[in-house]
Amino acid sequence: MKGKVYLVGAGPGDPELLTLKALRLLRTADAVLYDDLVAPEILNLASPAARLQNVGKRSGEKKIRQEEINFLMVELAASGLQVVRLKSGDPLIFGRAGEEIDALRKAGIPCEIVPGVTSALGAAAAARIPLTHRQASHALVLITGHQAFESDPAAWSKLVSSGATLAIYMPGKDYAKIAERLVSAGLERKVPCAIISQASTKQQQVYLTTIADLPGSPHLASPTLLVVGEVVGLADPSILLEQPAMHGRTSIDEFSGATILSQGTRPNFEEESML
Repeated sequence: MKGKVYLVGAGPGDPELLTLKALRLLRTADAVLYDDLVAPEILNLASPAARLQNVGKRSGEKKIRQEEINFLMVELAASGLQVVRLKSGDPLIFGRAGEEIDALRKAGIPCEIVPGVTSALGAAAAARIPLTHRQASHALVLITGHQAFESDPAAWSKLVSSGATLAIYMPGKDYAKIAERLVSAGLERKVPCAIISQASTKQQQVYLTTIADLPGSPHLASPTLLVVGEVVGLADPSILLEQPAMHGRTSIDEFSGATILSQGTRPNFEEESML
C-alpha cells in the first residue's frame, strides 16, 4: 500500500507559529525530510520513531540534489510510509514545491500541501511593520535577491512604480548592488528599509535604514529578509531607539528576547507618513 507525502510549511522559526495540522503530521510521520533552515525546536516535535533526514540547500551549498530529494520522497511513500517534507516558511513560496509536486504526480504518489507562515509575514510581524497600508502601499511583491538582479530592468521599474512594498527573500550580502538596482528602478534614496534576521526566534535582529545607507548595513545572520517601502516608516515606534546620530555606529536594545538594531543615521520619518 502506498503512503503519502505532505509538503508542510514550518513557518519562520517560532514553533508556536506552526499550524495545528503541521504539528499533528510531525507527531505521526514515519519520515521527515527537512530543510536546513527548519529550527531544531520544530524538529524536536517530530515523532521519536520517525526517520529524520536533512535535505537542505543553503547559501548555494547543495548537500543533496533536487532529483535525489524527489527520489527519496517517492521511495519512502511507495514503501507505505507517511512522509513529511518540511520546508521553512511556506512550501509554495520559493520552496521548489512545484518540482516536488510534479515528481510525486508522475510517480503516482498522493500528496497534500499544508501551508505555513511565509518569511515575509513572520519577519514583518516580528518587526511590527504593516506590509500594506491604505495611505502607503496597496500591494506586496515577494521576490528573491537573485531574481531582483536578473529580472528585466523595465519589469522591475514597473513593480517599483506601483508603490508596492518589496519583500526581498535571500537578499545576500551585496547591499550596494541592491541599493543601486532599487534607485535605478526609480525609488528615492530616502525610502526606508528593514533587514530582519532570524525572524520570530530569540536570535532575531532588526536593522532599520534607508536605501541610501543600505550599502553600509551590517551582515546579520541568515536567514535574512529585506523589506523596502514607505510602510517601514510605519513600524511600531517602540522598536526604534531614541538615540542621537552616531555616524555609522550601531546601537542595540533588547525587545521580546530579540535584538533591535537601529542605525545611528536612521530615517527621520515625517509625521505625514505615519498616517
